[in-house]
Amino acid sequence: MLDELMFCKNALTRSICAENPDGAKGGGARAEVEGAEHGARELGKGWKARPSISVPPHSTVVLADIRSMGILRHLWMTCYPDTWRTFILRFYWDQETEPSVEVPIGDFFCNGWCERSYVSSIPVAVNPAGGFNCYWSMPFRTAARITIENLSREAQTLFYQFDYELTEVPEDACYFHAMYRRTNPLPYKEEYVIADRIVGRGHYVGTYMAWQANQNGWWGEGEIKMYIDGDREYPTICGTGTEDYFGGAWNFEQVPGEYMVYSNLYSGMPQVIKPDGLYRANTRFGLYRWHLTDPVRFSSDLKITIQALGWRSEGRFLPRQDDIASVAFWYQTEPHRTFDPLPGKDALEVI
Repeated sequence: MLDELMFCKNALTRSICAENPDGAKGGGARAEVEGAEHGARELGKGWKARPSISVPPHSTVVLADIRSMGILRHLWMTCYPDTWRTFILRFYWDQETEPSVEVPIGDFFCNGWCERSYVSSIPVAVNPAGGFNCYWSMPFRTAARITIENLSREAQTLFYQFDYELTEVPEDACYFHAMYRRTNPLPYKEEYVIADRIVGRGHYVGTYMAWQANQNGWWGEGEIKMYIDGDREYPTICGTGTEDYFGGAWNFEQVPGEYMVYSNLYSGMPQVIKPDGLYRANTRFGLYRWHLTDPVRFSSDLKITIQALGWRSEGRFLPRQDDIASVAFWYQTEPHRTFDPLPGKDALEVI
């Protein structure tokens, strides 16, 4: 990546934000100061007149509508934690009518529990005090449209900036996708499905999971399974345990009886929310695993599951019934198969 910076490229940089909503060249800082109480009322245009937007209740707002060829390089967003499951991000490439990305904003940035945790990885970084950053490269050939839906009954404030290049997209470049799932609780003896509607050619690049242990004891004995190109009964890839998939080992216990949080370039468990003996009844975990150097490539289809597995008496495994949510990240050729409907507001809520 750093070696590429020494070369000139036939590309133009553009940026979309509340101050320049269409990303026009020379179009930033043009908003008018509105209201007698505005902080820039004595300074006028060009002095932080519109750094954010208000998203009306039960409405969808178009954040970006780019009509060209290019690549999204960086997304930055911030909003209040109580919106992280009620703000829904959707990305549409070219002439799509169904989104290629449909995820609550918090889960997209590895913060699914509506409580801030900091992430230090290559494609996603969450910095003090709640700056959401995404560095996934997202190519488009004729258009890119990003929307946000506010499921709540109150207007919500959103700050955002999308940086992109107007440039030629290689013929073999795939499109970025992200899909959200939640099952609460997981039915007894069923495996949690991270993704099962991926059809096409491409490669899987990452997983985020928000996992609540609904029962006592260790929750991470389960294996991740990846069914590739027609696998049915048995997968091509089978892991050795949940903590192993996320780059850890031995229950994430650095000190006996204590989970160790960590966040690095490719994997992490940056969040552990403990019970407090009053209203917090269960332990919650936030975990991510990026397949940046080891993408899982498929030519026709892909399905991914993970077991929720613990221990019961007499050294036997216990199929658990936990509250599990996930985001699957991948690249593929279009068209993609339409996602399952997103859960409603109550089913998304952190309770």
